[in-house]
Amino acid sequence: MLNFIKQTLISRVQEPSATSANRAERTRIAASVILLEAAHADHECTDEELDHIIGTLRSDFNLSKKHAEDLLELAHRERSQAVDLFEFTNHINNEFSKEEKIAVLEAVWRIIHSDGQLEKHEDYFARKLTHLLRLSHKEMIDAKLKARTQIQ
Repeated sequence: MLNFIKQTLISRVQEPSATSANRAERTRIAASVILLEAAHADHECTDEELDHIIGTLRSDFNLSKKHAEDLLELAHRERSQAVDLFEFTNHINNEFSKEEKIAVLEAVWRIIHSDGQLEKHEDYFARKLTHLLRLSHKEMIDAKLKARTQIQ
């Protein structure tokens, strides 16, 4: 695990011409940080939300449980060192298609809805993320409604 974390941190400071494997790992980290941020939007991250994030990482990126847990640990570190979300959303904007960005937003809404309550901080976070991912208000509402039906 330490080698995985070390490799990822080293790749963060490498030249922009990093290998596609490093770029893919950076993309997974960026998505993980955004999912973590959604879980913390109401200032309370539950075990259920963390389990949901691990499940999302496993299914969306086809990862083993161990790799998803390692990725989540690394995302915690990245999140704690970040000033804002721009570096992560910018990376996603450069690497993901519109459909993939909408899928990230749907995952965020599933995390937000996982506790059965919508707090104003969570709603604000989802709206801010929509803007940062260059998605429309309609796309945000559609993602919210789709996530709500998936969670119930």
